[in-house]
Amino acid sequence: MGPSPARLTLGRLVSHVREVGDGVVSSLGPDGSPQGAYLPVAVTDAGELVFDARVGSRKVVNLGRDARVAVVVGGAGGTTLQAQGVADVPSGLDRDRCAAAYATAFPQFAGSLEDPGIVVLRVRVEWARWGDYRVSPPVLEESSGGVRA
Repeated sequence: MGPSPARLTLGRLVSHVREVGDGVVSSLGPDGSPQGAYLPVAVTDAGELVFDARVGSRKVVNLGRDARVAVVVGGAGGTTLQAQGVADVPSGLDRDRCAAAYATAFPQFAGSLEDPGIVVLRVRVEWARWGDYRVSPPVLEESSGGVRA
């Protein structure tokens, strides 16, 4: 086993998600089995992961029952972010802030945020690991208990 990973910073998390912009979100189905979805993923300046979904989609129903979520952003280019956290449907100013981050990242989807059948979901990251596997040994950075500047 190699040395412990360096500390993952908020700047690294935010820049990676903004550069890559898509990933897989995994939630837990009614029987506890994992269910994944590949979709666009944005990030707020505070490091919250943001995506949208149809109100009746599996992920929205799953996260309403069990808010635990895992997200993987990237991989094909040799760098990846693995994250775990708690998801919610933000409201008020939090929703506005998250929707703005999503609309900035994906202007082509901004109009969908006005559709009442679409919700904005936010993931507050509790654990994350970023890795650069283009080099040997790989560079790893990790954070638990949230990601800070």
